[in-house]
Amino acid sequence: MNIFLKTEDEIELMRRANLLVSRTLGELAKHIKPGVTTLQLDKIADSFIRDNGAIPTFKGFPNPFGEPFPASICTSVNEVVVHGVPDAKTVLKDGDIISIDCGAVLDGFNGDSCYTFCVGEVSEDVKALLRTTKESLYVGISKAVAGNHVGDIGSAVQEHCEKQGYGVVRELTGHGIGKEMHEDPQIPNYGRRGNGVLLKSGMCIAIEPMITMGNRAIGLMPDKWTIRTIDSKPAAHFEHTIAIRKGKADILSSFEELERLEGNLY
Repeated sequence: MNIFLKTEDEIELMRRANLLVSRTLGELAKHIKPGVTTLQLDKIADSFIRDNGAIPTFKGFPNPFGEPFPASICTSVNEVVVHGVPDAKTVLKDGDIISIDCGAVLDGFNGDSCYTFCVGEVSEDVKALLRTTKESLYVGISKAVAGNHVGDIGSAVQEHCEKQGYGVVRELTGHGIGKEMHEDPQIPNYGRRGNGVLLKSGMCIAIEPMITMGNRAIGLMPDKWTIRTIDSKPAAHFEHTIAIRKGKADILSSFEELERLEGNLY
């Protein structure tokens, strides 16, 4: 396992990349409404990232089968957990939710963040899923401090979501991040306190709860990218990139603009 501790200068470069990803999600938030296709959103994101001097990380990134991802963002609607591929056929409808995962490389370092958006009027039970998933992200981040272990993060996320009756996806995890989008260690959303890799100051990781309204079982669609719930119930996904510090994690990405645009949806 190769874990790369970042210097203060490198963490500031990571912050710049992550804040660009956050601004990209903020730009997309202005366009998320019924009638918009996921391909339209992808084009907006691609242009915004490139206009700001960065490169979309996801475009061309290979899956385990060696096939390159064809778009610049992942657009996962309703029962799609992650890796939804933008296309012209998927039109957002009132009551949908859409998780948009976005990555960008700026000055040699990666930013990575995800947010689940409401499309129009969304049911209260789905809002509750989103609220709990987002809360669990911050609960996990609160444990991401030097001296703790990776299992402390996963345990906190798991307990918060399962006590509300939600499913915690096991097969997909957060990850280390830096010059590469995916670095060691993996950051599961489940686990046991005190287990796993020791967290050290200077580690940069992406924490990303992927939580289902029903059963946690997931399946891969024929496109070899899209991962959805087996029971067709909705899933939510939120992600921040953080730097490990002593005492309190340093969140490098931001939801501030998204929350300002949304108001108090949930």
